[in-house]
Amino acid sequence: MMGKTKRFRNLVGSLKDTASLIKAYAHTLTRCSSTSSIHVVVLRATTHRPSSSPPENRVAAVLSLGHHTRLTACACIVRIMDRLHSTRNAYVALKCLITIHLIITRGSFILKDQLSFCPTNGGHNSLNLSSFRDPSDSESWEISTWVRWYAAVLEQHVIVSRVLGYDHLCSSSNIMNKKDGKAEPVSSLLNSDLLREMNALVGVMEEICRVPNSLHLQRNDLVYEVMRLVGEDYGLIQQEIFVRLGEFEDREGELSFDESVELVMLLKRLEGCKERLKEVLLKKRNDAFWDSISRIQKVVVTKGDMCLSETPDKIETMQKRSTL
Repeated sequence: MMGKTKRFRNLVGSLKDTASLIKAYAHTLTRCSSTSSIHVVVLRATTHRPSSSPPENRVAAVLSLGHHTRLTACACIVRIMDRLHSTRNAYVALKCLITIHLIITRGSFILKDQLSFCPTNGGHNSLNLSSFRDPSDSESWEISTWVRWYAAVLEQHVIVSRVLGYDHLCSSSNIMNKKDGKAEPVSSLLNSDLLREMNALVGVMEEICRVPNSLHLQRNDLVYEVMRLVGEDYGLIQQEIFVRLGEFEDREGELSFDESVELVMLLKRLEGCKERLKEVLLKKRNDAFWDSISRIQKVVVTKGDMCLSETPDKIETMQKRSTL
C-alpha cells in the first residue's frame, strides 16, 4: 500500500513538472519573455523525481545564465529562490539547494554576487528553511531534516563569501598566493580581520557537524550527492583554516590580550566539532589538521588560560561575541 502511495505521489510530481514546463514554454512563445526561458531552465534542474540529483547538463544550463547580463543572473537567482520557497516537496527543495551550492562553488562572479545579495534583500533571509516540513510520508519527513540542515550550511557559506570573498570554495589553488611559502593575502591582514575570517570559517564547521543522524538516507542519490558536496567543502574549509592557523602561530607574540583569548575560544569551538566531523566524514579525517589545532592551542594556552582565570566575566562576553 505504501509503495502504491509513493508511486502515485511520484506520478503527480511528474505531472506537475510537465504542467509547469508547458506553462513556462507558453509564456516564452507568447510574450518572448527571457524570464520565462530562465524559468524553464530552473524547472528542468529541479524536478520532482526523488531518486536522482540534478543532471549535469541541466546544472550547466543554470550556470550558463551567469555569463549573460547582471539582470539575467538576478532573474536566475530569483527563480531558484521562488522555486525553493514555493515547494513543499523535500526532493525539489534539495535539488534547489544543490543548484545553489553549485552556484557557490562553480558559478560566475555575477551569479555569486546576486546570491550573496539575495539573503539580505529587504531583510528576508532566503536560505532560512527552519520551518520546512514535507509530511507526505515518513521518508519525506526525514528528508525534510536534511533540507533544513543543508540550507543552514549554505547560509554559512554565503556569510563566509561576504567575509573572505567569493572564491573560498572554488579550489585549493585559490587559498594561497604564495611568496616565500607564505600566503600573501592572509599575511597582510590585521589580527582583527584574521579573527573575523576564522570566526566565519568555524561557523561553517559547526553547521556541518549538525548533520542529521539519519545517515542511512545516503542510500538516496540526492542525500548522497549532498554529503559528497559538503565533504568537498569540508576539505577546502579545513585548508582555509589551516592557512590562518599557521599565520596565528607566526604572530603569537604579537597578539593582544583580547586577541589571544578570542583565538583560544575559536580553537575550543573547533575542538568541539572534532569527533562529530570525524564520525560523519570518515574519508576526510585529516588528522594533521586536528594536530595543528592542538599544537597552536599549546602555544597560546598559557596566555589564554591565564586570561580565563583572571577575567571570567570578560571572557564570557567575548565567547558570546565569537559565536555571533
